[in-house]
Amino acid sequence: MPQLEAITPELDYQSETYKDAYSRINAIVIEGEQEANDNYIQLGQLLPESKEELARLAKMEARHKKGFQACGRNLEVTPDMEFAREFFADLHQNFQKAAAEEKIVTCLLIQALIIESFAIAAYNIYIPVADPFARKITEGVVKDEYSHLNFGEEWLKAHFEESKAELEQANRENLPLVWKMLNKVEADARILAMEKESLIEDFMIAYGEALSNIGFSTREIMRMSAYGITG
Repeated sequence: MPQLEAITPELDYQSETYKDAYSRINAIVIEGEQEANDNYIQLGQLLPESKEELARLAKMEARHKKGFQACGRNLEVTPDMEFAREFFADLHQNFQKAAAEEKIVTCLLIQALIIESFAIAAYNIYIPVADPFARKITEGVVKDEYSHLNFGEEWLKAHFEESKAELEQANRENLPLVWKMLNKVEADARILAMEKESLIEDFMIAYGEALSNIGFSTREIMRMSAYGITG
């Protein structure tokens, strides 16, 4: 942490530049938690035997959303929700299409692997450079993300053989969207002292670990991770 402070001594949480970038980043995390809440509720309809557990996860995500809304209010920033909805539009559309076709495996890859890995990476990079109020909230959120068993990971591990082909296809279709999303937010993230390279690295670590836990080999993970990467 002292190192980060040395690198970013100019970080002024009250500056107009910071607040302008924060209005979009804050909106993204609020919308991301809302997406997660809605996705887990929909998954509960597709997996009635797990409805209770998925409803619990949805509630957790709704609580996170409220925490991030408080972070915006604390800095007197109005989140740019229109930007955030556009930011998630492609992943949102792909999830809705898969849900309509009852493709549970694709839905789980989008929500439990891609969105969760994206969130954990972003939160971990953000915590050391956050304002004190947001740091406390975000630390609580990350603890939650780690404390509950990753439902999607466990389900996919239990159904690995019959899910493998669909997982590979869903990865091909959805992983390139992550690189587009990171490019879209690169400039704003940098103003908040969050470097794109670090976000990519942390995302790939979290995503790769999830794929490994499900049952993919290192070689398969390397192949899957290369889809659509823009560096």
